[in-house]
Formats: sequence, C-alpha cells, structure tokens
Amino acid sequence: MTDSVTGDPVEILLAEDNPGDVKLTKKALEQGQVLNNLHVVNDGVEAMAYLRQDNGYEDAKRPDLLLLDLNMPRMDGREVLEAVKSDDSLRRIPVVVLTSSEAEEDIVQSYDLHANAYLTKPVDFDGFLDIVGRIEDFWLTVVKRPPE
Repeated sequence: MTDSVTGDPVEILLAEDNPGDVKLTKKALEQGQVLNNLHVVNDGVEAMAYLRQDNGYEDAKRPDLLLLDLNMPRMDGREVLEAVKSDDSLRRIPVVVLTSSEAEEDIVQSYDLHANAYLTKPVDFDGFLDIVGRIEDFWLTVVKRPPE
C-alpha cells in the first residue's frame, strides 16, 4: 500500500539511538501493510539536520511521520519536539513520541510541546512489533495528513 494521496511510499523518520530498537522498528514496518521509506538518525542534532535538509541531508525527503525517542545524545527528543513544533515549516509533521519513559512528567511535557501521541515502548519483542504496527496502521492509513 502506498500513500493514497500521491501514490508514493510513506516517508518515516525514526530518531532513535538504541540499535536494538531501530532493528525492531525496521522489522515491524517491513511486516506492515504500508509501503514506506524508513530513515534513521541517531540523535537530536542529526534529526534536526535531516528535517531542515542541512549538513549532508540536502536531498532528504520531508517525513510524513516522525517517530521520536526522548532520551538521545547531543539533543534530546524534548528539544527536537520543541524545535519542530515551533518551526512554521515543520510543525505540521506528526510526531509520535516512542520512548521507554513512563514518567508522568515526560508525558505531560511531550503533550505540552505538542506531540501528536506518546507511546511507551513495550519490553517484549511481540509487544514492540504490535505497537509499531498500530502506529503504522493509524498514522499512515487512517489519519489524513496535511500537504507540505
């Protein structure tokens, strides 16, 4: 399945520093129903360079969805979320916080910074695959996204 508006694969940016979680996310998206291009960055500085098409990412496609871990080096997910949602050219990109933190403070702060959703990563393999599949199903097939 492709993006119903353009017929192109859906572009997903995953900002995640844990190689195991990157591998699980890739596996889950490969098993999904939506043709997608997954792009991975390992920290917040790299995420912002990708989103702003800067520092080696000049040809990067605008993501249809940003999956964002909160706890990353150099620039954490909270700072990325704040930067994205305060930038007129980026703020319409849906941001799903996908993190290991269950702290109420992180949940509240993420929504205060205008996250579109906050999900805690399951600790087991099947649970992780299930939640990524649900993200894909909802955000990439059900939700209508705004044009660039």
